[in-house]
Amino acid sequence: MVASQLAPAPSRQQPGEVMLDVQNVCQAYSKGSASDLLVLDGVNLQLREGEIVGLLGRSGSGKSSLLRIIAGLTRPKKGQVTWQGQPIDGPPKGIAMVFQSFALFPWLTVLENVEIGLEPLGVPASERRSRSLQAIDLIGLDGFENAYPKELSGGMRQRVGFARGLVVHPKLLLMDEPFSALDVLTAETLRTDLIDLWMEGKLPLRSILLVTHNIEEAVLMCDRVVIFSSNPGRIAAEIPIDLPHPRNRSEPAFRQLVDDIYGRMTRPTERPAATPHAPAPDAQGSGIGMTLPNVSTNLLAGLMEALMQSPFDGKADLPEIADELTMEVDELFPLAETLQLLAFAVVEHGDIRLTDDGRRFVDEDVDARKKRFREHLMAHVPIAAAIRRVLDERSSHRAPYRRFSEELEDFMSEEFAEETLAAVIDWGRYAELFAYDEQSQSFSLEDPA
Repeated sequence: MVASQLAPAPSRQQPGEVMLDVQNVCQAYSKGSASDLLVLDGVNLQLREGEIVGLLGRSGSGKSSLLRIIAGLTRPKKGQVTWQGQPIDGPPKGIAMVFQSFALFPWLTVLENVEIGLEPLGVPASERRSRSLQAIDLIGLDGFENAYPKELSGGMRQRVGFARGLVVHPKLLLMDEPFSALDVLTAETLRTDLIDLWMEGKLPLRSILLVTHNIEEAVLMCDRVVIFSSNPGRIAAEIPIDLPHPRNRSEPAFRQLVDDIYGRMTRPTERPAATPHAPAPDAQGSGIGMTLPNVSTNLLAGLMEALMQSPFDGKADLPEIADELTMEVDELFPLAETLQLLAFAVVEHGDIRLTDDGRRFVDEDVDARKKRFREHLMAHVPIAAAIRRVLDERSSHRAPYRRFSEELEDFMSEEFAEETLAAVIDWGRYAELFAYDEQSQSFSLEDPA
């Protein structure tokens, strides 16, 4: 077994020396002629021997970008990352990575897929085979060495991915949302198996760094959770998880931690105003420069309807409504925040509560709903009001898409501008505030009169 070749596992209760040190890391990506898009800003993080740390945040918060910097796959624009006291400049020895996608070679067997990670290291063929068989046995795929990926379930293919990471005997395993592509039951089994192996000291690891947007997953697995804000990614909070393993999701202490993290992730933060090509961090910015998530009106209405049903009666803990609707952070938070933006709901302390207008919306027929949505859209979304005003003022009652996209790009990246206008087009059509023609890429009034 691989475990027999390892030094005694470090204490799982008392983290040891610092292995990884992230110092003032910033990352930005070029957006062509526009200013660079800042995705990480001033990130400082330490990882100690003997701990599992979770990086928790929404898509776009820079979690995966940070993981790629740590893995030596990209370099930061600013700052430095050291691994065991040495600056990372390329893939460092002792760090392996497991990705969200299985990334297996379909023409290779399980054994060959695992062995391939050892070939660049110059490991002799006999040792490659021996170590690969040990890793395959360790992660529970003994007997499937000669199977091809197409013959395996999703969970089995991800186990092969784990084996490929473990076979190089890393000290640090980076995991980039490794369970998100799996069904709920398979993901739960893999999480439990991994934690069991970790607690028993059977993994050839000293630390694990896990990227996730699943709050319960983070509380279930990690010793410490680092919460990232978005646009750009910054560390908003660090929360220790002191619960003993195995952890029970139904225990009050577990539920309280989940509630606390939901509350922390929905707590308003002090943000600088939007500036050209850079929306305000972690939220929409202000005025015309407000970035908007592209969420559908059907989902917004569906969330309000779910909140009005028993047992919620208009108010719910975010974890409870997430469980009820089987939604994760990346799905639920944009909906909740959009309802708050439109004054149909209030989000605070990890709860969501419908306003009086939100409650009225649920009880109304289709035409009344559209009228109320139109009023709130005009009152609370400046870009929607600006589009309608321009259309009203022009004799043709028409305006090209680029008229508004170029204006938005004075405040945000091209990507954010596209997403914001996609949201406004969907919301404006539903509210019958204006029409949009995809072929001519132009806004208009359906009824100029």
